[in-house]
Amino acid sequence: MLNRHIAVMATLGVGASLLSACEQSPRVQMAAERTRTPGPAGARPQPQRPQSPPRKASRIDCARVKCVALTFDDGPGPYTARLLDHLAKTRVRATFFVLGELVRPNARLVRRIAAEGHELANHSWSHPDLAGMSSRGVRNEAQRTQAAIQRVSGVRSRLFRPPYGSTNAQVGRAVALPQIMWSVDTLDWSHRNTARTVRIVLKETRGGGIVLFHDVHKPTVAAIPQVISRLSRKGYRFVTVSELFQGKRLRPGVRYYERGP
Repeated sequence: MLNRHIAVMATLGVGASLLSACEQSPRVQMAAERTRTPGPAGARPQPQRPQSPPRKASRIDCARVKCVALTFDDGPGPYTARLLDHLAKTRVRATFFVLGELVRPNARLVRRIAAEGHELANHSWSHPDLAGMSSRGVRNEAQRTQAAIQRVSGVRSRLFRPPYGSTNAQVGRAVALPQIMWSVDTLDWSHRNTARTVRIVLKETRGGGIVLFHDVHKPTVAAIPQVISRLSRKGYRFVTVSELFQGKRLRPGVRYYERGP
């Protein structure tokens, strides 16, 4: 699978910085990970954990304090609920770039993300390489996902992240949303190692940064309590992407890697 990603990026002539953003295809992985074993006949459904009340939007001034946005791609998945539990315990808000094809099958998780004060954002419908598609195809990927998010959660997504970080001017025009990239690539999709993910985040995070994770990987979710604890001790405040850019107008089609001065 990794060889296929490398071949795609090489064909595009994309540099190493974008090559590092390649992710394992979620469609194959999620199909297996979402498979559930049916319970015994006549078993009563288990009660669901009650949702926490929505948290109010942050009033942190990221122009004055050290803010960081934790972002999670490719879900919702089998570990997203555990991640939400970690975030709820520490009252940390994050941004979830979800795949449209996974929204309806995971509607309860999507609603929980919104209800607990996190930001829902668009990561395309099926995770294709958008830079190699027609404008019509790109528009369809983005619009179907916008509709799915709003239908399930009642939230209108205002941000977009292109799969693999692969984008161009045509993609920007077709999607017509700000394109949120990242300043820290944990490469968690590749090494699948909790300790290494934590080390990368601690080494590379700066104030105003955007950190890329994937909540479809169990070692990544296991790293989050340490990431939050250790960045907190360094004085960082955790915000959603929109909160990070409060006071700045994000323009459709433009790429944003971090909050600048």
